[in-house]
Amino acid sequence: MVIFERQRAILSRTAVANEGKIHLGWMYASDPSLATARTMIEGALAFAPFLRRHLGADIDGITTSAPAAYVVHRDSQRSAMQVRNYFAEVHRLIVAASAARPHAYFGRDLSVAPREWSTGERMAAFDPSKAVAVFDTPEIAIDPVQLAGRVGEAVSLHPRIELRLCHEVASVSGEPAQTVITTEGGERERRQQFAHVVNALWEGRLAIDETAGLAPGRPWLHRLKYGISFRWPASLPRSPSATFVSGPFGELVSYPDLTTYLTWYASCVKDMTRALVPPEWPTSPMEPMRSEIVRDTITALSSVVHAVAAIDMTSLTEVRVKGGPIVAWGETDIDDPASELHRRYEIGVHSKGQYHSVDPGKLTMAPYFAEQCASRIVASA
Repeated sequence: MVIFERQRAILSRTAVANEGKIHLGWMYASDPSLATARTMIEGALAFAPFLRRHLGADIDGITTSAPAAYVVHRDSQRSAMQVRNYFAEVHRLIVAASAARPHAYFGRDLSVAPREWSTGERMAAFDPSKAVAVFDTPEIAIDPVQLAGRVGEAVSLHPRIELRLCHEVASVSGEPAQTVITTEGGERERRQQFAHVVNALWEGRLAIDETAGLAPGRPWLHRLKYGISFRWPASLPRSPSATFVSGPFGELVSYPDLTTYLTWYASCVKDMTRALVPPEWPTSPMEPMRSEIVRDTITALSSVVHAVAAIDMTSLTEVRVKGGPIVAWGETDIDDPASELHRRYEIGVHSKGQYHSVDPGKLTMAPYFAEQCASRIVASA
């Protein structure tokens, strides 16, 4: 097997520029059909077993976050009652799906229903005028930088994988599939045939699909979103991991080593395009945008989360701002309650002959769809 990678290392851009959440479906109350929740549950239950099978004991060394509390914002597109009822349905789905694999989700007990916080608990951690309800969930995040490092090492050491760095795939055509490879700098083209071709690109996936005759057939959006991470000041009480629903809000992810990840939609989404290929957006923003993202994100979360309000921004250490494109089907942004961006179940492996395009939708789904794609290729042999 040959892997072509445009960068000097695999998993070095968007893969390490996110919070690493392994979704169990709680986020998607704006999809009352529960189709997104069902999809995410299957992906989440497949995630850790896939890593253990391919990374072995190395998975135990990857840091996971404190479980997320889900916070219903005052301006949510779904009322506290609607979220409460949605959570009850999601929990029912999780219990049914995990019954035969009770420890699949990083060894955690998924049978316990989300607990709604008391008024006193909610007031102690959040501004109660903005956080109208809070629910404990078992949902965690996995450190994306550590994860990328472990996976990258496993790929580079695998005896049956050839890794070609600084190679960019320009197009795919023919039966059997024929790839056109452009070396770094576009100095020359080289054509090479393979029995199967898998398009596992992120923001470049749709453009390569078109060259293979697999047109999108529906609207899509590329959104540039950043997040910030830093070392939480050891002298301050920590905030719980918290995800705000439903709408253009954000989240806070707390890791046990004091690493903290923050994002707030209005502060961190900096561009959007319906182009087939988005601009070459920078993974790390330049000044003054970098400082603006840090300031505005912390300020926004400070208005809701008491612990964040206590932070002195000038004293933060190891501050990192990274981002990348979010690729999803839809025409309108998430401030539209009817936007397709609130649904993430129309994803997966799309094949045309010996060409396979993998749309994971979320990090959560990548191992699940990788196995589906591999099974499809083996079955055709």
